[in-house]
Amino acid sequence: MLTKKPDKPEDPKRSALARSGCLHPHPERVTDDLFGDNPFFDSRDGPQVKYEMLRRVRVDGYAVSRAASSCGLSRPTYYQARDALERDGLAGLLPDKKGPKRAHKLTSDVLAFANAELEADPDLKPAELARRIEEQLGVQVHPKSIGRARTRTRTKKNAARRRRGSP
Repeated sequence: MLTKKPDKPEDPKRSALARSGCLHPHPERVTDDLFGDNPFFDSRDGPQVKYEMLRRVRVDGYAVSRAASSCGLSRPTYYQARDALERDGLAGLLPDKKGPKRAHKLTSDVLAFANAELEADPDLKPAELARRIEEQLGVQVHPKSIGRARTRTRTKKNAARRRRGSP
């Protein structure tokens, strides 16, 4: 009879690094002595590894190629990290946010349609409006996205009125 091995408990730090996009893609390639026995230095922590790579060059005088390879990274990664650190500080070493950066489905045509529908029926529920947008325009939009876009539009209009001195 085969017995199932108990599952290893998930490492919470590894999970957090993975969720935030900070998990080093190849921690096994990190050979720098700092990441050996000292638990403070974690080869799985991508931003920490990048920072130490940069510090090795700037403070310890390592050659770029030596620092990059001992951190399991490439020379281009070194230069990108250096520029990001100089430009944005430590935040520059964090990964960019994944996914769309703006409401790319909510074009001016979609918003015009939504506004026209809401003018005709001010009590229209967001879910029904999203359904009509998909039916008429073929664009799937989440109801909350419509609400956020409308709020942004109202906020911009109100700010423009205040600048002009209008009520």
